[in-house]
Amino acid sequence: MRLLVADDDKDIARALTALFEHNHYSVDTVSDGTDACTYALEGNYDGIVLDIMMPGMDGLEVLQCLRTKGVKTPILLLTAKGDIEDRVSGLDAGADDYLPKPFAASELLARVRAMLRRKENYRTDILEFEGMTLDLSTFEVSFQGSSFRLVSREFQMLQLLMQSPGAVVSTEQFMERIWGWDSDVEVSIVWVYISNLRKKIDKLGAPAGIKAIRGVGYCMEKKPI
Repeated sequence: MRLLVADDDKDIARALTALFEHNHYSVDTVSDGTDACTYALEGNYDGIVLDIMMPGMDGLEVLQCLRTKGVKTPILLLTAKGDIEDRVSGLDAGADDYLPKPFAASELLARVRAMLRRKENYRTDILEFEGMTLDLSTFEVSFQGSSFRLVSREFQMLQLLMQSPGAVVSTEQFMERIWGWDSDVEVSIVWVYISNLRKKIDKLGAPAGIKAIRGVGYCMEKKPI
């Protein structure tokens, strides 16, 4: 899952980025409201964590801008503890949730998971294909009692593939959703991770595979008997 984090406090922004990446999210981070609005309008994010107090545009202005332009990405607002009016204004403007500062990392993660579950295409913590399951809370792929805990980008790639079995995910989509706009890695990295995933799925003995469609991308397929 890909998140946009917007907070002008560099220490908090770094801490949030580290927390989310440790929990297998792909993260873009910005430090002012103008950039937050630009990234959110041009990027393909699953969720946005938005601080209210920011330069350029404050979080409420960003929220109003995005909702006015039809952006439906779930948004969690970070607010000062006593700013009840900001919380009410944010919810009325289309925020999905808010969390007052200071907050516990575990609560932030739980609220983000809940926010993402409310998305139309993200309703369960377990994805399944041909008997193989991917647990979105433990990052484990399993089949008939055997399991592997996937590293961050392996997990994110398999999640994209298993969310819409049969649908093709292009190399460009993998690069955008997982490595982000500013990455300078070569696109060949996608093949490396696909290869690693195939090896792990083979070790599980699952009747599932990742099919390469030349010049298009990758999709989940049932292995031929």
